[in-house]
Amino acid sequence: MATALPPVLAKKIQKSGYYPAFVTDVLDVAVADEPVVAHLVHAETTFDMDSVRRHLSVVVLTASRLIFVHADDHSDEEEHGGGGESQGIATSESVALSAVRTVMVTHVVPSPEKYRPGSLGRELTLTIGWGAVSRVDLEPAGCGDPQCEADHGFTGTLTGDDLTLRISADAEGDRALSDAVAFARTLSSMTAGSHR
Repeated sequence: MATALPPVLAKKIQKSGYYPAFVTDVLDVAVADEPVVAHLVHAETTFDMDSVRRHLSVVVLTASRLIFVHADDHSDEEEHGGGGESQGIATSESVALSAVRTVMVTHVVPSPEKYRPGSLGRELTLTIGWGAVSRVDLEPAGCGDPQCEADHGFTGTLTGDDLTLRISADAEGDRALSDAVAFARTLSSMTAGSHR
């Protein structure tokens, strides 16, 4: 099947080494021939007690949508305890840019007192929220009186947390971090314009 994805995006998916033909086809269906404006490919490996899990996230911007494809491993053994066949699962989600509520970019810099303008550190966390998933952080509320023993209930924050990607230059290379910064800049610009 021929794909309409930009060659540089197809090459990054191929380079990730994680079922590239499968991921490319799933993304191609979700993009539906709409031109790609920007993209970010992020491979992540996590370690559980007994297993290694691979994940691949591909985030694509078109003129009107944010498209996210997440692929990971799954085996029948996890559900049934047997030696079943492994499966690759890829899910795509397409969100109108006008529905994106938050774009949060957290930069981590070592030795901030030595920060050089324009360097933007060694790590970036990109959080995008469109209202499908929210995170609640609660803590006991209090008052300024250290002698007070009254129950003041709880206080907290509700944060949109639909997609969070952490990119580290030390783990993934400087190019991965600069790609993430460029994508975050484009996404911020395009979502700001969609709410005018």
